Amino acid sequence: MFLDFAKKTPDQVTQDDLKLFIAHLMSELYYKPSSVNLALSAIRFYYEEILKLKDMFIDIKPPKMEKKLPIVLTKLEVKKLLESTKGFKHRLLIEMMYSSGLRVSECVSIKLNDLDFDEKMARVVSGKGKKDRNVILSSNLVDHIKEYVSQRKEDSPYLFPSRGTHLSIRQAQGVVKGAAKEAGLKKRVFCHALRSSFATHLLEAGTDIRVIQELLGHANLSTTERYTKVSTEQLKKVKSPLDSL
Repeated sequence: MFLDFAKKTPDQVTQDDLKLFIAHLMSELYYKPSSVNLALSAIRFYYEEILKLKDMFIDIKPPKMEKKLPIVLTKLEVKKLLESTKGFKHRLLIEMMYSSGLRVSECVSIKLNDLDFDEKMARVVSGKGKKDRNVILSSNLVDHIKEYVSQRKEDSPYLFPSRGTHLSIRQAQGVVKGAAKEAGLKKRVFCHALRSSFATHLLEAGTDIRVIQELLGHANLSTTERYTKVSTEQLKKVKSPLDSL
């Protein structure tokens, strides 16, 4: 796209061409900052690692990323979502993402051997960043998993088997989206909203933020601190100065 836009060969383009391309992506194609940064990363890799031209990006500043608040469901909305989920397996999938704070990729690929029912813990093998971590299992979830496993017919090492392997990320996203529509939720509900809700509800219950960071597998505390900005229960406790007049 960049070379077609510049109408030049890779060794002929200049920083001005790159700046014009960035403006083209944002003002004419309406790319979001995250998409522009992704394009710039690809171009940077090509020039610095393939062509070994290190000067191309010296004065190039990527657009600032949008700082959007995570979408968080209330506990009532989570309850409605679960009640609207069709099928034991699909309900269990949603329960697990919410009760353990798992990423959708981690949830669909979890194996039975990764679950410790006695300790009410699960091991996430090679999560994001290729790092293993331990997560919690709720008592209710443990009971539901045991019941589900005892009833299912598939002989699979995965908790959520599908066609010889496990449920795909897209299938899981479809389950959550379908349940949200069935429940009549107005928010844009997707798998990561369950993880955000897990973190926010723990925070509102007084759980130490560093413990939440560990459960979520965040490398930096600043990533976890985003959830302090969406904790509406904490905000509700603040008394407006108008009420003190």
